[in-house]
Amino acid sequence: MKVGFVGVGLMGHGMAANLLKAGHDLTVIAHRNRQPVDDLVARGAREAKSLAELAGAAHFIILCVTNADVVQSVVDELFDHLTGDHVIIDTSTSDPVVTEKLAGRLAAKGVAFADSPLTGGAQQAAEGVLGAIVGGSEQTFARIKPVLEAFCTRIGHFGPAGSGHRAKLINNYLVMSMVASIADTFNVARRAGIDWASLFDVMKCGSNYSEALRRIVEPALEGDLDGYKFTLRNAQKDVGYYLSFADDAGLTSDLAREVMAVYERSVAEGHGDLFLSRLIDPETAGKDADA
Repeated sequence: MKVGFVGVGLMGHGMAANLLKAGHDLTVIAHRNRQPVDDLVARGAREAKSLAELAGAAHFIILCVTNADVVQSVVDELFDHLTGDHVIIDTSTSDPVVTEKLAGRLAAKGVAFADSPLTGGAQQAAEGVLGAIVGGSEQTFARIKPVLEAFCTRIGHFGPAGSGHRAKLINNYLVMSMVASIADTFNVARRAGIDWASLFDVMKCGSNYSEALRRIVEPALEGDLDGYKFTLRNAQKDVGYYLSFADDAGLTSDLAREVMAVYERSVAEGHGDLFLSRLIDPETAGKDADA
């Protein structure tokens, strides 16, 4: 299949590499980091010089970008070059309100759209074992599933456009809540004189043990505070989108606002570009390291 890819960064590179492995005809576009683009071209991808050129080379266009504003901007630039043969697959974690508007606008032109945010990180993307949370029509889901199978092992259809992003935001809210709790727990342990390695070892035997706990604490015990490679700024963005949709549905909790405050504080203090696992550091968490 002819696939275009916008956003071959930390996640997108692994996804795109697996599309090539699966035999798809892949076209990519320049990214602010040239290394993944050059690597994919060396593996057999073509590089488009513009979104118009990319649209001309592909039937399926995958977006893996940072937020809803960027999704909107990319679709705006693509719009005049799209036909009824195109399908847009948005794998970004985005705002469901924006998703629904884009889907409606594209449908009026005969262009199919699916929101297909992902579970898993850069390692899972490289290994081709991501999960896809898909929103869109049954027909669109059937069309895109063979593309998603190149980098996903679990693919679920959650309903019409916007459903995938709502489900993903619920998923990410739970993860960001866990991360905030794990960081707070290990900061408390530090202050209480509890040995991190011993605590982590016994946690492996109980209900506390999770992928989030492992990704944060296991590397930290070796001095690596960057084990969970997802930025605090992106965490703030995702919890913010979650709060917006929960507010609209009358579902917001006090806990959700407390979780949001953790990430807002970290970003306000200049830590937005650090990874989530840095919250285990008292300075990043906004706590007194000498307390």
